[in-house]
Amino acid sequence: MPKHLVLPPGRNTLRKLASKGLPTTRTSFAEPSAKIASVGETTYRRVRADIVGGRLVPGQKLTLDRMRDAYGTAISTLRELLNRLASEGLILAEGSRGFEVASISPANLREIADMRLLLECQALRSSFESGDMDWEGRVVAAHHKLASTERRMAAGDRSKKEDWRRYDREFHQALISACGSQVLLDTHAAIYDKYLRYLMIAAAFRGDAAVREHSELLAFALS
Repeated sequence: MPKHLVLPPGRNTLRKLASKGLPTTRTSFAEPSAKIASVGETTYRRVRADIVGGRLVPGQKLTLDRMRDAYGTAISTLRELLNRLASEGLILAEGSRGFEVASISPANLREIADMRLLLECQALRSSFESGDMDWEGRVVAAHHKLASTERRMAAGDRSKKEDWRRYDREFHQALISACGSQVLLDTHAAIYDKYLRYLMIAAAFRGDAAVREHSELLAFALS
């Protein structure tokens, strides 16, 4: 982990900041059905995952010829998806100089962490108020996968880093999935991936602290 980047702590568990006045009545919130991805959409997701996962590193130049060979996609499609990723702040578009992966900094990390906290606390309040039995089932299932992976990582097995990234994201998504606002869900997802990018670059796993906070979130969700 770069010495100049210090990842923020769990802030005493997000749930403790989102636990005011929980009514007993719960209503369901239907999730949108998944869209069938086109070839361009599939490649977009692959490139995005490689940026968030740290395989495409901050500041790396993204030449279209090399990317065409690596991803097996036409240059016109690559240019379109790279501009899309630039609009999300994950890539810098430099005009005639091409594209490069967005850089990282302590100040940017702090902004992202603060925004994630703000969005997730609001979404948790709403989700805890309206989540039904189906929501509880999603939360339990997501936590089971995450907890199993975290136990292995806490024991020193870091081969599950990619699984941990995916399951951590799925657990937090499950927790807020009943918030009732697709705009909030989409905005949180975009910010969460930027936060997760720092975790993956730093190879940061907070061990017992993370395990404990996730267990507390599960307990609060089911209480």
